[in-house]
Amino acid sequence: MNLKQLQSFVHVAEQGSLARAGAATDLAESLISRHVAALEAEWGDRLFERTGRGMALSEFGRRMLPEVRAALEQVGRLETVARDSAGVPTGTVHVGVLPSLAPQLLPLLFADLRAGAPGVTLHAAEGFSGNLDEQLAGGRLDLAVINRYGPASARNEEVLGTADTWLIGKAGSPLLKEDGVPFKALAGVPLVLPSTPNGLRVTLDQLSRRHGIQLDIVMEVDSSGSMKDVALSGHAYTLLPLMAVKDELARGTLGAARVVKPGIRRTIALALTTQRPLSRAARHVASRIRALAPRLVG
Repeated sequence: MNLKQLQSFVHVAEQGSLARAGAATDLAESLISRHVAALEAEWGDRLFERTGRGMALSEFGRRMLPEVRAALEQVGRLETVARDSAGVPTGTVHVGVLPSLAPQLLPLLFADLRAGAPGVTLHAAEGFSGNLDEQLAGGRLDLAVINRYGPASARNEEVLGTADTWLIGKAGSPLLKEDGVPFKALAGVPLVLPSTPNGLRVTLDQLSRRHGIQLDIVMEVDSSGSMKDVALSGHAYTLLPLMAVKDELARGTLGAARVVKPGIRRTIALALTTQRPLSRAARHVASRIRALAPRLVG
């Protein structure tokens, strides 16, 4: 008895004839017939009743079919464990990504994994840092790419790069004519921003008190796409890193000016869950993010 014989038995049972089983497996009918005959000789009973319309399972064959399927499934699991133990990453990895980075990073990461680790499946969640932090703390994510407005190293996170904050609005808007917009010039400017709690909002509140100005936050949304849509309307501005509006700037639909005096620099960091040890697949995804993300952030 061997795996090929067991597989041939299942194929004939599913297809109902040697000819159809041969067509489905690219094996010769004679070879499949020998496989079935060898099993019948080994087990001492007939697996099929030969009829003019094909081959039907005998009572013994119906009893053996679920056992053979279970044995083949166990062999498949054994192969998966063996591949993982031998250094080939497999399994699902839950990764969180910032909305500003997701449109660029996720396609690159997917293509990279398909080429180098096809056994890894990505389950991607897009969200702002506060939401991703909650999912990491709850064990729902294995790793996440997040924003920080302080030293990421203090939080045991790996820095992938830094990005300035830009005032984003409809192309041609008066505020965007200069290369830089002083922070004080944001006073009274209608802004659409993420809702609190949010790292950018905390930073803006601190800077507003320090410089004695009041920001006019006319709308709160939890989607960078919606923030850009409102900015495209020309009725308000938003604050984003340049990588979040790369395509719109190229098309000339949005304009941008760097916030200066002071600038608002965000650290893009890779955070790993502390709720469980990372699987081999998760460690592989983390290594690929370390390789791909810095050039996107830069």
